[in-house]
Amino acid sequence: MIQRPKNMGWIEVICGSMFSGKTEELIRRLRRARIAQLPTSIYKPKIDSRYSKSHIVSHNKSEMKSHIVGDAKEILILSKDDKVVGIDEAQFFDISLVKTCRKLASNKKRVIVAGLDRDYRGLPFGPMPGIMCEADYLDKLQAICIICGNHASYTQRIINAKGQVLIGEMDKYEARCRNCYKNPND
Repeated sequence: MIQRPKNMGWIEVICGSMFSGKTEELIRRLRRARIAQLPTSIYKPKIDSRYSKSHIVSHNKSEMKSHIVGDAKEILILSKDDKVVGIDEAQFFDISLVKTCRKLASNKKRVIVAGLDRDYRGLPFGPMPGIMCEADYLDKLQAICIICGNHASYTQRIINAKGQVLIGEMDKYEARCRNCYKNPND
């Protein structure tokens, strides 16, 4: 059991491939914070509109009302009265998210960040490498490989499309293990 610090903030990062349960774990932690009667808020980038424009939603349809922000700096203003701040789909923010998370933690807030650590090419995604380095606690979740059933750490894009960002779910992506993943650059 990890004993959490008192009278200080910290950063928790939940990362992994698509379908690994990142958003579900974020929602679980935020619900527990609310049970403890801590003021909480949750944020997601404007670009993520897959399931809902006003909620974060996991692939298994767990959901929580969220604030939609265009820029990470908005989180500082909107969360001023909160003790726990959740940020979903962190990979879609720019690098300023790292500084925002650092500032929130220095203001004695518990910051819980969820996002893809790698894109469909297997490369570090957005601000996630910086946030992972800044994290006080880091959990890398794994999905199940859709091909062989092993643990999956990769996100395989299954349609032919260019560009790092392509919003989608099972219609565009699959979880794959290292052996079943086919790098599009190869």
